[in-house]
Amino acid sequence: MNTRHTTPADPGACPYGAVLCDLDNVIRFYDTGPLAALERAAGLPVGTTMEIAYAPETDLPLLLGRITPDAWAEAIATGLAERLNGDTESARTLGRALAGAPFRADPEVVTLLRRARTHVPLVLVTNATLRLSDELALLGLTDLADAVVSSAVEQVAKPDPAIYRIAAERAGVPAQRCLFVDDRQENIDAATALGMTGALYREPADLRRALGPYAYGPGARRQSSLSG
Repeated sequence: MNTRHTTPADPGACPYGAVLCDLDNVIRFYDTGPLAALERAAGLPVGTTMEIAYAPETDLPLLLGRITPDAWAEAIATGLAERLNGDTESARTLGRALAGAPFRADPEVVTLLRRARTHVPLVLVTNATLRLSDELALLGLTDLADAVVSSAVEQVAKPDPAIYRIAAERAGVPAQRCLFVDDRQENIDAATALGMTGALYREPADLRRALGPYAYGPGARRQSSLSG
């Protein structure tokens, strides 16, 4: 870890020694609008493709690094073909549309996390594919965290307790001193069972509250204190 972490003006106000943060639906968001349009055109209810894609039997092999995103798209197409009366071409189009959906990073969340990292180690803990490194590069976020713990690399996925232990070890902080941020309650529950503090994410304000003084860079923190 090359980032220098500084203590906030009031360290007792935020007792975390590290921040462990999810990626998808916290930092990264997908545009599924084009997929929805394709589903309507195919006569399917919106959300059908994701229902099939994120069923454990289809999704878990991808998240554990056992299959590629291309193979995942084919598995989705196989499931969709049954609902499309054997129309494999349309099924493959839908599968590829989900696997290749465009994504973006939330700049407010990124700013908050960069500020937090000036105080404590930041580790991304994500159920991801083998393409994660390339995707972080596309987002311009290869330098966001001190470490990245990916399910596809570690071959263990949230909410398995093992992935949280790996993340705490990479942060160099006991689990009891970690703040864990995620958009899924089952993942939060698994973290808190290990003694971590959990923060359920719905909007940037949730992250700001959870970070406390770590939501401010050292300079901004001092300036805010002086003006207050």
